[in-house]
Amino acid sequence: MEKALNINNFNHKIDKLIQGIKKYVKGKDDVIINCLCALFSKGHILIEDVPGVGKTTLANSVALSTDLNFKRIQFTSDLLPSDILGITIFDQQNREFVFKPGPIFTNIVLADEINRTTPKTQSALLEAMNEFNVTVDGVKHILERPFMVIATQNPFEYHGTFPLPESQIDRFSIRLEMGYPGIDNEKEILKQKSYEIDYDNFTPSLSKDDIMDIQDLVEDVHVDNSILDYLLSIVERTRDRKTFEMGISPRGAISLKKLAQARAVVYGRNYCIPDDVKKMVFPAFVHRIVLNSSTIYSENNNENKKDALDLLLKKLNVPI
Repeated sequence: MEKALNINNFNHKIDKLIQGIKKYVKGKDDVIINCLCALFSKGHILIEDVPGVGKTTLANSVALSTDLNFKRIQFTSDLLPSDILGITIFDQQNREFVFKPGPIFTNIVLADEINRTTPKTQSALLEAMNEFNVTVDGVKHILERPFMVIATQNPFEYHGTFPLPESQIDRFSIRLEMGYPGIDNEKEILKQKSYEIDYDNFTPSLSKDDIMDIQDLVEDVHVDNSILDYLLSIVERTRDRKTFEMGISPRGAISLKKLAQARAVVYGRNYCIPDDVKKMVFPAFVHRIVLNSSTIYSENNNENKKDALDLLLKKLNVPI
């Protein structure tokens, strides 16, 4: 017998979760909300920002607040796929081959500076991110649920890096920027006696079972046809070759729908409103579109992409 899930049962827990993360990630409410939307929609996150602005702290805080296992992988040029997935070795004592799982066998994986490793190693994440399992020596190994990859990269250092291919970038449901904290928030940070997370006194707000229940709730969030038409009109406009060299694929459209549903749950609703879609367009689409060089946007940087998406949204009628 399936257990009945009620969104009201999780409202307080989600609010408590957000407040817990805000203790360590100051002044980044939108980033926290978007991060949780990715988690609740079974997605993955790409954080592109300079070092020292709290990328690892964000990943750590989410893991600790949700009672999820967390592992960090520092990506380097000599990292091998087996260093991530694991390896099969021969056990001399038992005279049999034994699989030794790698760090990807956890709930939240922080792939730090993912663009510093080779494309072969980058692609080791693809199967895990898309299918929630990995194959080593022809044997499929199922990853523990829930599972999420949070990858980071520095947008300014290119020496010795390997840019992520489009097929890899498209696997991330959202792209985030931490950004520098505001003066008031940075002052709060500097006033703290310790800048490290207090692991011993960190009380999880959501269990693993809670997370999976919320993920089930997200799938049942009602999306009215008018909201779907609005979403699809945004997607269709990104396929206009006059502005965009590459628009949003069906996978990107599905990702936006799931993120909008997750945002509805975060705000205590079992139905989507237009604002759920609109608020998730930038993080869901900015890493997926490529601007046409003949347009007024001379460079394919993220700010120009946001400007193009913002102009697109302003031209569309929002359903009432």
